[in-house]
Amino acid sequence: MLHKERSVLDGDSNLKIHFFKGDFGPLFYCLYFPYFREMHSSKKITIAVDGFSSCGKSTLAKALAKELSYTFIDSGAMYRGIALYCLRHKFIEDGTPNEEAINATLDSIQLSFGHTATGEQFLCLNGENVEQEIRKPQVASIVSTIATLQAVREKLVNEQREMGKNGGIVMDGRDIGSVVFPKAELKLFITADPNVRAQRRYDELQSKGIKSTLEEVKKNLLERDHIDSTRTISPLIQTDDAVIIDNSNLNREEQLKLALEHAKERMS
Repeated sequence: MLHKERSVLDGDSNLKIHFFKGDFGPLFYCLYFPYFREMHSSKKITIAVDGFSSCGKSTLAKALAKELSYTFIDSGAMYRGIALYCLRHKFIEDGTPNEEAINATLDSIQLSFGHTATGEQFLCLNGENVEQEIRKPQVASIVSTIATLQAVREKLVNEQREMGKNGGIVMDGRDIGSVVFPKAELKLFITADPNVRAQRRYDELQSKGIKSTLEEVKKNLLERDHIDSTRTISPLIQTDDAVIIDNSNLNREEQLKLALEHAKERMS
């Protein structure tokens, strides 16, 4: 039977190593110590990914989270979920939200994330998978307006902070690095030419069978840019400590490589 003989404190990693008597005591040390050292040295950080609509934030954030074995949180989907709820309950009239009615029912709105068998994330609104619905133009046309409401932002910011309190997350949105996690170890600000963004969004809608025109898509993007950047509460801004990535001429792999390089610097 094995029993502990002694323990020492490794000077490089501050990791207590236990030595055991027995035939495979040294083998235990050789096999497992490198693993423990790696786990100890790679700290779990918080990564905030902000930027304009349809500039590839979610695509990058998902890929980054997968590479790092982190949790991905799509904060924009949460605002879309509340926008969908408001549409269903007719809290929007001529593009104007009934703020009093929305505030009165916020506590009854439960948002959560689920995953398909292939690992794809989807949003649940009060237990219902609404991932497809929240991506439709009707929701896109009002989500920025809904996001200006103070009570809505307070609710979702609190929920997002709770989700990421232990680190090891990649969250994308508009105010993640400035408001939700102002002390995030890595802040990425993603941007791209408006024409490139519009074409990407249009292609995405077409692939999902959602009808729209390129002109309509670009108009919606520019309107959302204006609302997101000029709202009084938590406007979209580029923080001084953010790393800017303009992906107008980058493919997904090139963008991910850049982001990973910055992430590994912060994790070391």
